[in-house]
Amino acid sequence: MKVCGKDIRVQGRLIRMARLEADKHEFVDDPVAMLEGLRKSGRRIDLFTFLQKLPHRSPLYAFPMEWDNLAVLPVSTFDNWWNHQIRSLPRNRARQAEKKGATIREVPFDDALVRGIWEVYNETKVRQGKPNVHYGKDLETVRREAATFLDRSVFIGAFVGESLIGFAKLMWDETRTQANLMNIVAMVRHRDKAPTNALIAQAVRACANRGIPYLVYQSFSYGKKQQDSLSTFKEINGFEKVDLPRYYVALTPLGSLAFRLGLHHKL
Repeated sequence: MKVCGKDIRVQGRLIRMARLEADKHEFVDDPVAMLEGLRKSGRRIDLFTFLQKLPHRSPLYAFPMEWDNLAVLPVSTFDNWWNHQIRSLPRNRARQAEKKGATIREVPFDDALVRGIWEVYNETKVRQGKPNVHYGKDLETVRREAATFLDRSVFIGAFVGESLIGFAKLMWDETRTQANLMNIVAMVRHRDKAPTNALIAQAVRACANRGIPYLVYQSFSYGKKQQDSLSTFKEINGFEKVDLPRYYVALTPLGSLAFRLGLHHKL
């Protein structure tokens, strides 16, 4: 459903929790108006949760909250990031793509890109020791999932010749305060070319060229797991953990009880 111009997702059977469909990529501009709209929606919603927007890190609202986090890279210029914000290893790996014949460029959303993404997704059933959730999707599913927020997104492709070997989707919020790496995936068999590092570099360049001050790479840490190979990758590429308030607003007595008992968290 849509409230205050935002797509809202409602999940749960016993406890019905609502959040923005693009939570962590889009933000609530007016919480009071949003809550009023949810109450008038005709849907049973027990809890509504939303994340506070950068750059404000201290709580702005009096709603109940817990701390969430994002992996955030402050962006001024590409040269500043290249020379001062990253370590020598990711810098050398970002150069590796060009040395081994890969090219990185922004690309339009068209049939060729969709087929390339489909081929990247279907290269292997397992990624980083886990089942690849995109494996086996058909072309139309890939097209539909990739086609969100096209009016404020850019796709970056890594190519060997004309073959796509990796891609990133960068989406910015309505005020161009932050751009989010909604997806960044590269083929395993082209790992020697370090396409992911090169895609990160091009994403930084895209933000700098557009005057977007923050590049966000999803969360820095998840749950109790504070450090792993992915968070280390983010860290050496200049991303830092930024804690932000996540608000939980009860719209029913059940929602209030669920929050007090911690039932809003997944098992």
